[in-house]
Amino acid sequence: MVALVAVLGVLGVSPAQAIETTAREALLMDFDTGTVMLEKNADDPMPPSSMSKLMTTFMVFEQLKAGRMSLDDTFTVSENAWQKGGAASGGSTMFLDPNSSVRLEDLLRGIIVQSGNDACIVVAEHLAGTEEAFADSMNRRAPEIGLAHSVFQNSTGLPHPEHSMTARDLATLAKRIITDFPEYYPYYSEKEFSYNGITQHNRNPLLYKNVGADGLKTGHTSVAGYGLTASAQNNGRRLILVLNGLESTRARAEESERLMSWGFRTFENVEMFKPGATVSDAEVWLGQTETVPLVLPDGLTVTLPRNARRTMKVLVRYDGPIPAPIARGQEIATLVIEAPDIQPISFPLQAGTNVERMGIVNRMFAALRHIVLGLVIPEPEGSTAIGGT
Repeated sequence: MVALVAVLGVLGVSPAQAIETTAREALLMDFDTGTVMLEKNADDPMPPSSMSKLMTTFMVFEQLKAGRMSLDDTFTVSENAWQKGGAASGGSTMFLDPNSSVRLEDLLRGIIVQSGNDACIVVAEHLAGTEEAFADSMNRRAPEIGLAHSVFQNSTGLPHPEHSMTARDLATLAKRIITDFPEYYPYYSEKEFSYNGITQHNRNPLLYKNVGADGLKTGHTSVAGYGLTASAQNNGRRLILVLNGLESTRARAEESERLMSWGFRTFENVEMFKPGATVSDAEVWLGQTETVPLVLPDGLTVTLPRNARRTMKVLVRYDGPIPAPIARGQEIATLVIEAPDIQPISFPLQAGTNVERMGIVNRMFAALRHIVLGLVIPEPEGSTAIGGT
């Protein structure tokens, strides 16, 4: 049978409020829970423009963290990097001089703050020999870090018909950068950087707003429109926002501030169970104890609408009684959160303790009792017959 145990009853939660966006693609996600509060064409391949430079910096950060490079390493600016990404290219540039030597830390700031195409190409050529080879290395690494629909053809994000990412992949990449490289993430919050006597300001509009923003990267081409991958913290909670396809810098600034503020204002994170807490108990068949505690080892925090007032049920589901033996940590049940107009959310529950089987005599008496009472004797796949050893 399937056991249903109402563990919390009514929580007073309503479906998320709908909100529209003028962005062509969009995704707003809670950093800690992964809950998506808003999405629009989030899995459609799109030209990411300079937002794909996040992958370029990710590749550099990995080399730094592994000790294979140092921030003080110096790289030479090739003629190719200068021609494709330098001042004469007409695109965003760090204004590097050809054949000059540049510290890696300056190159990173040039990529992150100034969106320098020349800096990206210098890094790519140093790491892989050519920009094309560097793009190949990004394509190999992308699926390994959860980017399911990203294809890179260059290090800069300059237009290419086969260079694409999705809003969901950009959000995933932003989360990986924040999580994996806390020592380097502060570069994304710098509002200006000067190199070669030229000061440029960070184009991320949220850094200049009162929303707690501390990164990450803008993007723009005539094909892609105006885009932004951003993150902000407010009262201990972090959100990640991805927008693309907007019509102007003003639209990007206004829409990103509006959606980020809406996410903080409308939703909150609620700790439902602390790590290791017993959620409920499940019945045990032929065990030395009649029940086994069901636990969430990592606890459970969910993102919920602040002003929700409709009913939400939190249930435990399992096929029971559960036959012994049961090993601690074994997944034996599921916690299900259900509410009107919300897709059910499921979380696996583990056995909190070991439960050994009864001795043979006690198993025989238990089976006889079920027969006398007319109850069904559980015979799950893999179980042994009553009376066996």
